[in-house]
Amino acid sequence: MTVAESVAEVVAACAVAAKRAAPSLAAAPADAVDGALRGMARRLTDERDAVLAANDADVRAATDGGMGVGLLDRLRITPERLASMAESLRLLAGAPHQERTVHIGELAGGLRLVERRRPVGVIGANYEARPNVTVDVASQLIKSRNAGVLRTGSAALGSATTLVRKVIGPALSDVGIDRDVIQLVPSPDRAAAGALVAQPDAVPLVILRGSGDSTRELSRLAAQHGVRTLAHADGGGVLYLDAHADLDLGLELIRRSLDRLGVCNRLNLLLVHRDRYASVLPRVREVLDGLGIALSEPPHEHPVGYEWALSDDREATVTVLPVEDVADAARVSNEETSGLAACIVTEDEPAATEFIDAYAGTGVFWNAPTRLLDGFTMLGVPETGINIDKVPGPRGPVTYPDLYLRQYAVLPA
Repeated sequence: MTVAESVAEVVAACAVAAKRAAPSLAAAPADAVDGALRGMARRLTDERDAVLAANDADVRAATDGGMGVGLLDRLRITPERLASMAESLRLLAGAPHQERTVHIGELAGGLRLVERRRPVGVIGANYEARPNVTVDVASQLIKSRNAGVLRTGSAALGSATTLVRKVIGPALSDVGIDRDVIQLVPSPDRAAAGALVAQPDAVPLVILRGSGDSTRELSRLAAQHGVRTLAHADGGGVLYLDAHADLDLGLELIRRSLDRLGVCNRLNLLLVHRDRYASVLPRVREVLDGLGIALSEPPHEHPVGYEWALSDDREATVTVLPVEDVADAARVSNEETSGLAACIVTEDEPAATEFIDAYAGTGVFWNAPTRLLDGFTMLGVPETGINIDKVPGPRGPVTYPDLYLRQYAVLPA
């Protein structure tokens, strides 16, 4: 048996266990589901030392292995982040549950039409060096009554294992839900990701969180096997300083957009109206110098939309480009970037409206930073990821109300 075949068996076993346990969660009353989430919040506090110790071991190993600063930031769980994770669970527990049956209308012959919302069953999730995502995704699956098979890379596996064993699993058991509904693939082998997207009968939907070519390749592999995906492959926020921008506000938004460098919605590409480019650039450079961030100026030796958060050695970089006008700024944002999020800084409402109408990406902002494109920040609940697909379906921060199947039922009136 090859290594890939052995890993595939491990993933398949996790899928089988999750599928067997799924009815326990699907049938659970709302108070049990919310009780599990509150229990997870309590256990994050009770098991704080164990979680932080496991994460510290992961961070030390990744540092010794040469992981870059931005990726290390994603990997690290601080006491403050742990407290934030617990608070997000408490808020999610208090969020309303999806209506399971919604009245649509009356039909001829004394019949009525309703929409029923059913769990998918088992949903997979693949994510890399972000152990907090273990809790984010598991909580969304639990709230939507879906079982899950989680797979993370070797860098975060120790942290994720501790979170599942000491926080998630026991909290489910405490309220009478089978703890096997949330499975963590124990193998760090990359082949596990490919195996996860190759099981259409057991795991028909997989959430892909990560950035770059590996996530896009998993999306293609999933399609070949008939597995649907909610993929977050690329990021990078855009900020456009318009001809009518308040420069002081623009500089403040630049600062606020760079508080963390290893996240997808940070400032990545700065566009400046050509008429203001020469006068604005020294002020921008001064702000970035104060933050320890380099400015990549034209002519660029890289694609304009290159995502610096993925660079191990140059994540502390922002690309700058002059543009002709609002239309040109929207064109560059649409054609040269991932389409995650873009902001226009302007005091001219018609210019803002033109940009908002022209930009086709997932999130658009007027005088506000793209860092706000986040499920917890915008919607008050954790997200499973930010979907930037250009087809109908859940787009933007994907949260528990998105993770259901629609079923029509015709019933007696």
